[in-house]
Amino acid sequence: MRIRKASVKDWPAILGLIREHPDKLMQDHLPRASAFFVAVTDEKIVGCCALEVYSKRLAEIRSLAVTEKFQGKGIATALIEACMKSAKEKKVYEVLTITGATGLFEKHGFGTFNKERFALIKIL
Repeated sequence: MRIRKASVKDWPAILGLIREHPDKLMQDHLPRASAFFVAVTDEKIVGCCALEVYSKRLAEIRSLAVTEKFQGKGIATALIEACMKSAKEKKVYEVLTITGATGLFEKHGFGTFNKERFALIKIL
């Protein structure tokens, strides 16, 4: 398995991965293909994750998806690490994620801000 930056030609595979998780991933308002990293095994894209940079201060890791057959093999971790490396190279100060996989992100040092317990959101 290798991790690489995504290209426009990877977009159909990225959309396919995200659509595998309709109850967990936002399907609209996705970052552009160039914001994604992809995990490739045997020339097939089996995972994706985007780093959406909002400013020098803030970026978001989002749209993390791994096809079911390849889950539990460290692919999500490798994708998160690629996003974090890219954020450091861009000198981004803070990286956030909105996720149901809190344990996975906590292993990478993510935690609540100022010991807050909840993130509040309103869907319009």
